[in-house]
Amino acid sequence: MTTGIRVAVIDDHPLFREGVTRSLSEIDGFEIVAEGSSRDDAIRIAEELRPDVMLLDISMPGGGLNAIPLILQVAASQKIVILTVSEANEDVAAALRDGAKGYILKGIGARALAEVIRTVASGESYVAPTLSAKLLTGRLFDPGPAKSDLVSALTPREQEVLHLVAAGMSNKQIARKLDLHEKTVKHHMTQIMAKLNVANRTEAAMVLRDALELAPPQSMKD
Repeated sequence: MTTGIRVAVIDDHPLFREGVTRSLSEIDGFEIVAEGSSRDDAIRIAEELRPDVMLLDISMPGGGLNAIPLILQVAASQKIVILTVSEANEDVAAALRDGAKGYILKGIGARALAEVIRTVASGESYVAPTLSAKLLTGRLFDPGPAKSDLVSALTPREQEVLHLVAAGMSNKQIARKLDLHEKTVKHHMTQIMAKLNVANRTEAAMVLRDALELAPPQSMKD
């Protein structure tokens, strides 16, 4: 028997927490290993149980955003997905900068939530598309001209993948469009993020956006 993705749910609203727990428990491939309601609960669960993915609210005792760096201090590889009602640009940016791998809103359905958890558990990052658009237009990540120059140093295939990421495509969608294996796309994304010195797909897309603004179209090709 293969073990499902081990998930912890941290939220100080018992009814919501129980609803998420019940919904995920009814979907194959998930195991709820812990529940909590505060920053301290989140830190303790990360340190003692090491779930594959932790769902973390922002508004709770101790603060969810404050919890992120503290969780990563005791469990550096912990994958954190913020599940909240907050659409504030500064909350999204702070969560991603501090090390969260995902940011989604509480209106999400159970099946979509399960897919996000699978995505993050596999090593990718995920931000709700509407929030990604706000980040890009709000210029919350300021990569600067030096990083923008790095885009032209990417290989043609890496630039192609980056453009599709900026268009909101997942690795699976990019693989289908470019007729590649998904593992190959993941490799390209790893190389892209390393070369651009960014932490996630949203920041990579932001670097591309700035590069396109600062340079003539020709310099972005070949």
